[in-house]
Amino acid sequence: MLFNFFLFLNLLISQENTKWIHLFNGQNLDGWEIKIRNHKLGDNYRNTFKVNDGSLKVSYENYESFDDKFGHIFYTKKKFKNYHLSLEYKFSGKHLEGAPGWSIKNSGIMLHCQDPYTMLIDQEFPVSAEMQLLGGLGNGERSTANICTPGTDVDIDGQIAKYHCINSNSLTYNEDDWVNVEVIVFSDSIIHHIVENDTVLSYTNIRVGGGEIPDNYVNKIGERLSDGFISLQSEGHPVEFREIKIKELK
Repeated sequence: MLFNFFLFLNLLISQENTKWIHLFNGQNLDGWEIKIRNHKLGDNYRNTFKVNDGSLKVSYENYESFDDKFGHIFYTKKKFKNYHLSLEYKFSGKHLEGAPGWSIKNSGIMLHCQDPYTMLIDQEFPVSAEMQLLGGLGNGERSTANICTPGTDVDIDGQIAKYHCINSNSLTYNEDDWVNVEVIVFSDSIIHHIVENDTVLSYTNIRVGGGEIPDNYVNKIGERLSDGFISLQSEGHPVEFREIKIKELK
């Protein structure tokens, strides 16, 4: 309770005189760049990312099989350092044939992303800190807003995270309804994950490391990730995003 109070107080101070800026206009993909594995930057393979009724949708209606076409859509108008990001997501439709079993109702928000122009042609995920977004499968608990670390290391409770993905303490959202998630980022020092107004996970000391390090990042191991781009994932299950907005913090 005390931690959440100081988090709230700090947020109020940081957001004074700031306004929400919408990153997605609900009409087109202006300001966004697409990178799908084994395709060049800007190639929206089989119209994976599209606008649907005011939401940004990951669609597989033109696919026959997944074929490891992991994708990301990057907001590229600017990098962000200290910020409060908010959006809503929901899963819809069927999991694509050939996609990994773990990708059922699985997507993510990639924070402090590497520049998409530096991604290798066959790279699956950008170097980043991922807020993993999951939906419940109706057979037990399955938290959302977890942390996954493609090409990065983070500390939780003062210790390096031992696993690639660490669960939050969120509720399980079994229905395919809109879920509000927020991220509060203070450079490379601390990131907070929030689900439906509840802080469910915090971690610190975001840096290059861990596994899945692309060849052009090997010499950067240990470097702090103090800022970067924001991207959204396509991993094999249709998902929609809306109300994607941000406040930059002081």
